[in-house]
Amino acid sequence: MARKFNNISLIGKFQSADGTAETVLDLAAYLRGRGLGVWIEQGTATAIGKAADDFTTATYDEIADEADLAVVIGGDGTLLNAARRMGERAVPLVGVNLGRLGFLTDLSRVDARRQLGEILDGRYHAESRFMLDAEVIRDGERIFHTLALNDVVVNRGNLGRMIEFELRVDGEFVYTLRSDGMIVTTPTGSTAYALAANGPILHPGVGGIALVPLCPHALSARPVTLPDTCCIEIVLMPPHDVRIHFDGAAYCDGRAGDRLRIVRSPLEVRLLHPEGYSYFSMLREKLHWSAGLSQS
Repeated sequence: MARKFNNISLIGKFQSADGTAETVLDLAAYLRGRGLGVWIEQGTATAIGKAADDFTTATYDEIADEADLAVVIGGDGTLLNAARRMGERAVPLVGVNLGRLGFLTDLSRVDARRQLGEILDGRYHAESRFMLDAEVIRDGERIFHTLALNDVVVNRGNLGRMIEFELRVDGEFVYTLRSDGMIVTTPTGSTAYALAANGPILHPGVGGIALVPLCPHALSARPVTLPDTCCIEIVLMPPHDVRIHFDGAAYCDGRAGDRLRIVRSPLEVRLLHPEGYSYFSMLREKLHWSAGLSQS
């Protein structure tokens, strides 16, 4: 049975020069015209300015507690940020793409009213994407903790040379590696940074976490896909410090001896797609598969 949506929140990236403000306000007017409760996320409303004063504003916490649906206007990064901010709640997310590729934000700007209307009428494809739970341990104490929908990336930061770290899976030593870093990615993130680093594409239905080395100083160091039940630990080796990124948004500066621990979070993000959505059709479009070839 399709879920009924009464309170709808609109979330946009803060820069409004690309048409975000216009799209947010247009959708807000459309939703109000349907007799629905409309909230504009507080930071988004501030960026829009006085034109948003006609609508109720809400913080991420208020949206997470009360909204039936969050419509994200922007690119994949905007949706990732919203997912992380509301990770502890099961608010369904819909993305209107104003970015470049848009693997997650799949409503088109020009057709957003119609496609959103179909979703509100119960004609949509729903799926759940799992998140990573990551923490940094220093001297036995947790100094950082967050969630990631796409990936956790250990890299060399401002260093002009490689770093060294030890990899353990479920407590078992795997290897010590010298490289520019490591990407730990979910299926959702497998089409992001990990793909650029020659990592595997993981279908969202796969219960796996991929480890993708960045410029390893070993020809045999290849990407590995692990069950999502594994506990992954990366122990930073001296003498260099590193930077650890989470979905390209949050970060933590790591020191030699720190232990990065990553497991699958029990929390999931629920995405709603337009009716007829196809993962492989999306890949063909975004990655230009079969471009220039006749279709049989």
